[in-house]
Amino acid sequence: MTPTIDPKVPPQHDLPTPDPESPVRSRKPYRFSTLCATVENPDQKDQYGSSSVPIYQSATFKGVGNVYDYSRSGNPTRSHLEHHVAKISSAAHALTVSSGMAALDVILRILKPGDEIIAGDDLYGGTNRLLTYIRSHGGVIVHHVDTTNPSSILPFINPNKTAMVLLESPTNPLLKIADIAAISKDVKERAPDAIVVVDNTMMSPYLQRPLEHGADIVYDSATKYLSGHHDLMAGVITCNRDDLKKQMAFTINSVGNALAPNDCFLLLRGTKTLALRMDRQQATSQLVATYLHSLGFRTHYPGLPNHPGREIHERIASGNGAVLSFETGDKEMSERIVGGARLWGISVSFGCVNSLISMPCVMSHASIDPATRAARGLPEDLIRLCVGIEDPVDLIDDLEHALIDAGAIAFDGQQHKYTRVMPSTNEELNRAVEKLGLGEADEQEWFVSAPGKVILFGEHAVVHGVTAIAASVDLRCYGLTTPRNDRKLSVHFADIDNFYHEWNVDSLPWDAVTPIAAGQEHPDILDQTLIDAIVAGPLSGLDEEAKHAKTAGLAFLYMYLMLSHSRRPAINFTARATLPVGAGLGSSASFSTCAATALLLVNRTISLPPPPQPASTASDSSAPHVHISHQGRRFIPPSIAEQVNKWAFVSEKVLHGNPSGIDNSVAVFGGALAYTRAGLAFGGKGGMEQIQGFKSLKFLLTNSKVPRDTKKLVAGVGVLKAEEPELVDGILKSIQSISEEARRALADPELSRTELLSALSALIRENHQHLVTLGVSHPSLETIRTATAAPPYELSTKLTGAGGGGCAVTLVPDDFEEGALDKLLAELVNEKFVPYLTSVGGSGLGILSPYTPPNLAQPQPQTAVPSGQVTPPETPGLVQIDAADPLLRLAFEKQGLSDLTQWANGLGRWMYV
Repeated sequence: MTPTIDPKVPPQHDLPTPDPESPVRSRKPYRFSTLCATVENPDQKDQYGSSSVPIYQSATFKGVGNVYDYSRSGNPTRSHLEHHVAKISSAAHALTVSSGMAALDVILRILKPGDEIIAGDDLYGGTNRLLTYIRSHGGVIVHHVDTTNPSSILPFINPNKTAMVLLESPTNPLLKIADIAAISKDVKERAPDAIVVVDNTMMSPYLQRPLEHGADIVYDSATKYLSGHHDLMAGVITCNRDDLKKQMAFTINSVGNALAPNDCFLLLRGTKTLALRMDRQQATSQLVATYLHSLGFRTHYPGLPNHPGREIHERIASGNGAVLSFETGDKEMSERIVGGARLWGISVSFGCVNSLISMPCVMSHASIDPATRAARGLPEDLIRLCVGIEDPVDLIDDLEHALIDAGAIAFDGQQHKYTRVMPSTNEELNRAVEKLGLGEADEQEWFVSAPGKVILFGEHAVVHGVTAIAASVDLRCYGLTTPRNDRKLSVHFADIDNFYHEWNVDSLPWDAVTPIAAGQEHPDILDQTLIDAIVAGPLSGLDEEAKHAKTAGLAFLYMYLMLSHSRRPAINFTARATLPVGAGLGSSASFSTCAATALLLVNRTISLPPPPQPASTASDSSAPHVHISHQGRRFIPPSIAEQVNKWAFVSEKVLHGNPSGIDNSVAVFGGALAYTRAGLAFGGKGGMEQIQGFKSLKFLLTNSKVPRDTKKLVAGVGVLKAEEPELVDGILKSIQSISEEARRALADPELSRTELLSALSALIRENHQHLVTLGVSHPSLETIRTATAAPPYELSTKLTGAGGGGCAVTLVPDDFEEGALDKLLAELVNEKFVPYLTSVGGSGLGILSPYTPPNLAQPQPQTAVPSGQVTPPETPGLVQIDAADPLLRLAFEKQGLSDLTQWANGLGRWMYV
């Protein structure tokens, strides 16, 4: 265990070694364990010669200009500790703070907005959480890469932007190895100003000293091995550069998170036995890892011959450490093993003299959302073992009893030893069927989608009683529910700051719910008591900057609590959209429709009818049923669509207060509808009416990326109406005529396609000009309109939605040349707009079918379905018994937006309203 010493570089510590006794036999430098046990600072001799450094439990010190004046800035006990830590770390400087995370926080404060940091993809959960925070609040760009391959870092190194590289080796909890020396060399060659930082907690200075391999800063959670007894929290930072030490010391003094004198004393005492403890702990760890490996479990430990990166680890470290992990292949089995251990204490930490056991995905790494954990290859069934100083025979015996009791191993009479019991597929299948038969849990993923909308005619005038014509747009929101088995509810809103949050199902405010009896509908007024309970409870701890996600979460939780009162299912709900959020295309309504549909399906409030079977299979019919392909559309019965629409409207009320109901109706029913506000109609009755026979039209939607202030624009029209009533009333009557004419044209079966497009083009131009007069357009929208109307395009464009920014819609004729369209799209993109070529008037609510009728079955390309995907089955009526496998969710969350629709369509048969 001799420290690596370069003869050209003097030791960084200043503990003198004895002078030679004679010219013949010289003294050797002290070994590491001797350095640990010898706490001595030549510059700070105790006046009484105490063998243990005293605790200077004083906040202030008398005098002016002395070394110490205030313990936040400096304390004698802390100075002794920092000198000692620097000595055993081959460092020129050491700083001590209140915890390991406080140490990382001090280091990250070196960064400034715009800097880039390269970090590993297998990090401690708290590290990941802090990096996420500085990315969203500090303007720092974070790249997570696989640091086991040094070359994977190279593409992310930018000489002008890369400010820091953050490494762990071995990582926690998969024990991945990073070549600290090679990475440091590559970084210094390509970005000389970048700082290489290493979290060395897993190894401690005894087994690995990254400063000797090119790192600039090393930090440890001294709560772990340096202390060794879990009786204090502390963090240490070491470095050799004076400038970095000065910068970090300034932060510590300013923030006031330096380690307190009593904790300094305890940490000094702990470091004295570091080498002694680690020798025992890693020797036992080798025995435990070998034992688990011999049973057939996939075991992660650098001391095993097949461990990836073992040769690199042996080159830069002098031991394998005392943490290992293994996989059982079954999360529930892992939970039984952890719960069955007696000598191994269940705890989130490590580094103690007592042995500990945990499941990282449930404990230390639970702050990393499940999708990210899975993407980084962190198994949910993983068990982490942190080996202490107990007798190895007792530790292995206790672990063996836990494995036997959990059914993970059994005695093999032929081999006369315990061997691993592989999970039986048939047994798991039977258990799943039994669960479904008893109604204990939903084992099915439900995948749903809903379209956005455009207002083709009547914007703003609809507020004053004019009929508005709205239509679905073939840009969709997608929602997926995945069952969980940990009694938790979680949401992932990918388009709202990639928001993820989870709650314990039983901790939700169920007492505030007034259940709705079977057969009854939600009252017209929202339950304010329940809303207040959700805001004060499940949503109270959310970041104020996540207000949009908080509002979406409120709508989802409100429906979940109302609909799930009797069942309380544990699920995850993920929502994604090809719709631009906030552009006036009904993204909130499509979200509401997806969430309402998913919750109604999960709670079995609605159930899909089986598809019609060929009459030849029925004994009471002699004539076969004629099947007509509708490409999966118009399969969901109107009764289900109406129920979904009512709950989507409830969600819209939570989101917007007093919505018109247009958006959610279009999201559910698709096609086009006419809406007039009751009591204000210019002529005829108010309400909504579907436009039958609506023909799908090609439109170009262009997102101006300019925010809209709907209330301000509506108020402005109101003020104009009060000031110039004749002008505004005339405009409103004209828009009413446009809407009526458009409605007739869209529903007229005798109108040719060419005649329809010509009529709509003229009405679009006329409607937009009236909206300009009302003052609800915007320069960005006029720029889009001018670009699309210019030769050779000569297309008709108008604002849609609230105006004042938002989106513009451009009608594209069927025979419009593809080359001209590509050129127009390029021009719009060049102006910093975001165009979407889509169709208007398509299908409404969609649900991925849980069955594929034999007569409609079409083989899907193998590439369209992720490996192992079980939705949908091929047999009619077959229940999804294995859909708890998160493969669909992971694939869903990883799809690029440009590929999302095609990927979703390729999963199987979709049913539509």
